[in-house]
Amino acid sequence: MMRNAKTLRSDGGFYGWIALAGAALVYFGSCGIFYYTYGVFLPIMCDDLGWSRAAVAGGLSLGMLCVGLPSPLIGASIARFGPRVNMVFGNLLAALGLAGMSLAQEAWHVYFFYSLSGLGVGFGLYMACTTVVNNWFVRKRSLGMGLVVAAGGLGGFLFPPLVTWLISTVGWQISWVALAGIYFTFTVVIGGLILVRNKPEDLGQVPDGISIEPVMEEERINYRSIVYQSPVDWRVKQAIRKPATWLITTISAANFFAIGTISAHQVAYLKDVGFTPIIAAMSLSVLAGMSIVGRLGFGALALRFEVRHLAIASFAVQLIALAILLTTRNLTLIYVYAALFGISYGGLITALPTFVGGYYGRTHYAQILGLIFPVGMIFEAAGPVLAGTIYDATTTYTPAFATVAVISFMGLVSAILARPPKLRQ
Repeated sequence: MMRNAKTLRSDGGFYGWIALAGAALVYFGSCGIFYYTYGVFLPIMCDDLGWSRAAVAGGLSLGMLCVGLPSPLIGASIARFGPRVNMVFGNLLAALGLAGMSLAQEAWHVYFFYSLSGLGVGFGLYMACTTVVNNWFVRKRSLGMGLVVAAGGLGGFLFPPLVTWLISTVGWQISWVALAGIYFTFTVVIGGLILVRNKPEDLGQVPDGISIEPVMEEERINYRSIVYQSPVDWRVKQAIRKPATWLITTISAANFFAIGTISAHQVAYLKDVGFTPIIAAMSLSVLAGMSIVGRLGFGALALRFEVRHLAIASFAVQLIALAILLTTRNLTLIYVYAALFGISYGGLITALPTFVGGYYGRTHYAQILGLIFPVGMIFEAAGPVLAGTIYDATTTYTPAFATVAVISFMGLVSAILARPPKLRQ
């Protein structure tokens, strides 16, 4: 530790890692259940209720819209009440919506209950969890972001096989109720109420647990991260005037469109081309599991490499993965695709909050993210319905997955151009 730098401790140690663990548990339960299990339910509910895939996929799309569209309001709520309050009440609402899915007998039931769940997820998941990390960490922000969003990948790895087994054992209705109970326990009780705290200042601590007193300029330079970190906290009006903000928005939209389309339809696609339901579900688990590698790897690498360069590499890997998906029916290559796609989209999920925190600072992080996030959610919501509509019209997913590749290429170009913005004094 450099001269005149000290670690501040309260109640026996720096609480940031415990707060991070709470945010990670919330991310594990919420992301793993809300995002990754719907694709397992989709073909089974279609068969049981006699609905088209586009009709059932519409429930996920509406849920995603409800996650993203209120983001400016969510950002203001987080700034006013703190991420913890949003986690508790938002995820309680989400759990109620999941339980309500067990009652679905008409299409509007699915749309209503998953929209209700999506609204709760919007308040309680991505923005709230990453705000906790951004509040508690500066030097290790990217690593913290990677750890938290990696928990979502772990949830995606574990929950699809679990749900496949549950549905085969107790049916899809009771499975929704069981998931609602798991969701409530992880996100509301343990994560939100017991572990998470809003920011270090509430406990008499500071970000990273390190207080920097006035020191020599040389030591200040040594303390700074070797990757770009904004020297000032940007205001919202300043951020929205910069092209970098909208390039980051495009990066987010491209990745979320890919996630929405693939997560909703990959299981159905693989079953259509001859794979068994358990293999199809396992491929989704491989994708989600490898996203853990992408999320953790991106977070660790972003301590030493610029986030923009890592985003470029991630989109390149995503395009390779999609090319494999579009050209093969070989099981081994399907798993290669799932691994590559998981690594790429996992890294890009970590990229968004790392971009915003690194380029714009701590103070207005939630409000700035609240402007960027809804665009990504609109694209994520559009993906499942667009792919389902294309399938219903053509009985093939090839045009839909080719569209994903084109939009991912747009994300690659945006990442190349997204240099750190400069604030005029």
